[in-house]
Amino acid sequence: MGVLAQFAAGDVESFEPLFRQYQSEVYRSIVRIVRDPAAAEDLTLETFWRLYQSRVRLDPSLNCGAWLRRVATNVAIDHLRRARPMEPLVGEPADDRQVDCVAQREMKAGIRRAFSELSPRLRVVAQLALIEEEPYQRIAESLGISLSAVKLRMFRATRILRKKLEACGVKP
Repeated sequence: MGVLAQFAAGDVESFEPLFRQYQSEVYRSIVRIVRDPAAAEDLTLETFWRLYQSRVRLDPSLNCGAWLRRVATNVAIDHLRRARPMEPLVGEPADDRQVDCVAQREMKAGIRRAFSELSPRLRVVAQLALIEEEPYQRIAESLGISLSAVKLRMFRATRILRKKLEACGVKP
């Protein structure tokens, strides 16, 4: 009997091995979405709390990793919906390797602003596809949506990003 089957059968002691096995994968998927390591830690715990709460309804024959990724994505999207937009820091830490010119800083700020103005549904897909370079199929599986829905959201997100960036004077 596998660890998930034991946990689903009521063996609470088997929760720790599940947590250790999937913790880093869940954390990485959340931090890619929320872009805040501290919030990602909290949301990772929330994801596993939901696993613990739903242990009686778990089907041990299903893929636990896929289920956790789906829950983690939902938790992260809920966090983005609730989160208030953060004010950007006045100064960013200096990069020793290269000094950014004013145009590069303006372009980065314009891109960040454009991404932050997207709806959470579009922002998640755009970040995973454009920044993390995740394949559309994996995004669809993580979000629990169809491949065509991912493509549609990417189309809408890139169209909105392009308009916002052009309005800021950034050429996409």
